[in-house]
Amino acid sequence: MKKIFVIGAGLSSSDLIKYLLDNATALDWTVKVGDLSLESAKKKVNNHPKGIAVLFDINDQKQLKDEVAWADIVVSMLPAFMHPAVAKECVSQGKLMATASYVSDAMRTLDAEVKQKGLTILNELGVDPGIDHMSAMKVIDEIKGKGGKILGFISNTGGLIAPESDNNPWNYKFTWNPRNVVLAGQGVAQFIENGQYKFIPYHRLYSRARTFSVLNYGDFEMYPNRDSLSYRKVYDLNDIQTLIRGTLRKAGYCKAWNVFVQLGATDDTYKIPESENLTNRSFINSFLAYDSKLSVEEKIKKEVAEANDPVVFEKLKWLGIFEDKKIGLPNASPAQVLQKILEEKLFLGSNDKDMIVMQHIFDYELNGKKFRKKSSMVIIGKDTVHTAMSITVGTPLAIAVKLLLTDEIKDKGVVIPTKPNLYLPILKELEAYGVKFIEEEEAL
Repeated sequence: MKKIFVIGAGLSSSDLIKYLLDNATALDWTVKVGDLSLESAKKKVNNHPKGIAVLFDINDQKQLKDEVAWADIVVSMLPAFMHPAVAKECVSQGKLMATASYVSDAMRTLDAEVKQKGLTILNELGVDPGIDHMSAMKVIDEIKGKGGKILGFISNTGGLIAPESDNNPWNYKFTWNPRNVVLAGQGVAQFIENGQYKFIPYHRLYSRARTFSVLNYGDFEMYPNRDSLSYRKVYDLNDIQTLIRGTLRKAGYCKAWNVFVQLGATDDTYKIPESENLTNRSFINSFLAYDSKLSVEEKIKKEVAEANDPVVFEKLKWLGIFEDKKIGLPNASPAQVLQKILEEKLFLGSNDKDMIVMQHIFDYELNGKKFRKKSSMVIIGKDTVHTAMSITVGTPLAIAVKLLLTDEIKDKGVVIPTKPNLYLPILKELEAYGVKFIEEEEAL
């Protein structure tokens, strides 16, 4: 019998836990789910005979030691910065581990010890990172295998609202952590385009959005992610001329969001004095110049160019940012206040469905001719529990856990799924869950 300990029973873990429990009887697994909310853990286990729900606090060192000692493998669905503490305990006790998150520097430093002990820590097995790596590497290896040379690679992903649930002016709802959405893009976007390094600072990011069409789902806007350059090494494309990774939103989103960026309303570096007394209107007004003769609406149009667009202004008005509604959030940063305002309007309704859109665009040369290949995937969630986000984050991770426990994954160390022995079986099984890529190709 193999024992699996899953840390975290949040929204993204729904399909992970379901997959593990669905396979638990046939593969003789016991699946224990630990969360700060025992109720959440119990809901995910759903009285399954091979499941156990426990109250778990990552800050309780003794409990962490005890649960790792019980398990054969630990699957961490905690925030990424918490993974190293779990990983160190797993390595100390000689246990396997898997996460959906990026490999941090702290995780990377464990690689030599993990290999020395003959262990495996799987990472980057969600949707982005995860499915993006696997689906991209499949095409990259196929092109290289035919003798082709990859000249350009653009990879875009978005967590969005499904068309049938798209009923607000922003064409967007929170389908994952709202805080991450509010803070998205901060820093400097770095990529390479036609052999030239390009840098976009945060205050210009949303004014530099590009448009991409994906299958029959229409046009999407893309803003570049913070770090695209490191993926030259990840994908073994060190001499590539163009490499850009970006985030997708529906058309019109970026211009409206840029109003908040230009105001400074997404700043998370300081606290607003007496923030509990703010109203939506006074919050917005706090970023505008004092002028007793102009209204808040008039001032925002005067100071932020995008707000003069009638479509953008209607988006802002719909959010309720000009209303004298008390926010009631003490000791809050601007980003936290903005998040609270947005959550009241952009929440996922009880009957809503979300959508994941992913598209890779490869420009390559083969036998003296140039081609462009698009590989696109769109998946729509089933409901508010088994969302597209949960399916695409949790299922590839669960499949990888199965492969590791059945000795089909033999790689040692801190591993990401960029090799065929990892990505091929995972991608193949994912098709049964609706994760399918459609390829289009044209000569250039």
